[in-house]
Parts: sequence; structure tokens; C-alpha cells
Amino acid sequence: MERRLRLRRPKDFERIRRQGRQYHHRLMSLSVMPNGLAVNRYGIVTSKRLGKAVTRNRVRRRLREILRLLHPRLQNGYDIVIVARPAVVEQPFGAIQRIINELCQQAGLLRVESDLT
Repeated sequence: MERRLRLRRPKDFERIRRQGRQYHHRLMSLSVMPNGLAVNRYGIVTSKRLGKAVTRNRVRRRLREILRLLHPRLQNGYDIVIVARPAVVEQPFGAIQRIINELCQQAGLLRVESDLT
């Protein structure tokens, strides 16, 4: 994931949490809000409830990789925040990827096949 596509400021996370639309799964929640830009920006929240730093970093790396792979298939112009819940730690990569795909589909972020050309 390119650094320019990451959300880093706490006020951005707070704005998306308050004003954005939220979609939930038992392993994570997804918040989405239009950003008025030509690109999507992504943020990942891993609280200390997930475990120690090594565990949180592993979850962040996995989520960033899933978003990197999914990025070309998403509509542009959104800020997207994923909040990981403790149950995500034991899940295999494929299961997490499937759940994020489902949440993005619920949010209407996935492009239709004809949009990809």
C-alpha cells in the first residue's frame, strides 16, 4: 500500500467514524466516507485488545496487503477505515480477505466488471 493512500491523522479517523457509513462483521468493521479526491485513502485500527505489538503489527500487515490487492477493484473517491476485532487474530488470510470483500460489496465500493476497462 502506497504511503500517500494511508490515513494517518486522528481527526480523519474521528471524522470518518462520526460521519461515515459503517458496515459490521464479527471480525471487523468497515467505515466509508466520500473524500472528494480522485483516490481512495485507507486507515487501519488495531487496538491493544488484539494482543501485543507483534500481533497487532501482523494483523496490520495482513489488512494492508488485502487492501493493496483489492484497491484496483474499488471505486475511487472514498476514505475507508477498517477496525480489527480480537477474533481476527486467529483467522487465516483467505478468510479475512473474503470478509473484507463482503464488507466492500455491502458498502457498494466494488466496481462493476464493465467499469474495470
